[in-house]
Amino acid sequence: MGTGGRGGRRPGNGNPEGETSGKGSLEQVTATPTATAASVPCQYRCIECNQEAKELYRDYNHGVLKITICKSCQKPVDKYVEYDPVIILINAILCKAQAYRHILFNTNINLHGKLCMFCLLCEAYLRWWQLQDSNQNPDPDDFIRYAKEWDFYKLFALASLEQAAFFTGIFTFLWVERPISGRKKPNLVLLLKALLLSSYGKLLLIPAVIWEHDYTPLCLKLIKVFILTSNFQAVRVTLNVSRKLGLLAVLSGLLLESAVVSFFQRMEWDIGSDCAVYTSEDF
Repeated sequence: MGTGGRGGRRPGNGNPEGETSGKGSLEQVTATPTATAASVPCQYRCIECNQEAKELYRDYNHGVLKITICKSCQKPVDKYVEYDPVIILINAILCKAQAYRHILFNTNINLHGKLCMFCLLCEAYLRWWQLQDSNQNPDPDDFIRYAKEWDFYKLFALASLEQAAFFTGIFTFLWVERPISGRKKPNLVLLLKALLLSSYGKLLLIPAVIWEHDYTPLCLKLIKVFILTSNFQAVRVTLNVSRKLGLLAVLSGLLLESAVVSFFQRMEWDIGSDCAVYTSEDF
């Protein structure tokens, strides 16, 4: 979920007002009427109070930047525009709301689809590895190899269905809850992107498999908890809701995902889901 600091911002963060103010022409600065300023959409968010902002900084010539101050909380709208990407990534791993707002609202990251695909591949590989470890067959016949390859594709499809069930559970809960709370309709596209980005913890599954040890089942459980915590923070930041509502949304998604896993198990499909309880005998 890391972003490139100053290089990871959306193009045009310093709006035209800021650019003209750095050219030294007083007429150009004062010639911008209030109607023009009102027509500029508020496409950014303050990372501290979540209020909308029209710009993140003003770009005065010769590389001089001035961070915009939020009119609501009187703090910098986005201090991360000058931070190193590593610092932003660390803060995102620590599930800081400010880092999530910076990444989701004030940057232009289009890695959602690729990250989702790679995370699903990691999860499918983990399940496939568990399946091969429990069903070792020394026969090198081509048919056996093709069967194992088909198992990987099947596990990838099942992992995709489970993730879709998790997201569906969250969206369904929010759809049912909205008339009760009277909140405005949430941006489901932005929420979906936030959930996909916050699932980056699945990348840790591969190191957990490579460096196998006695504590691998515990590591897998901790990774699952970390992923759910990241999803919870993504829901809370994107919709600007309370911790209670965000927690209930994630639990609803987890409940539907567990129901799908239970259905697959009743169908006697060996899926090795991460919703199941890992034991040391599995490794």
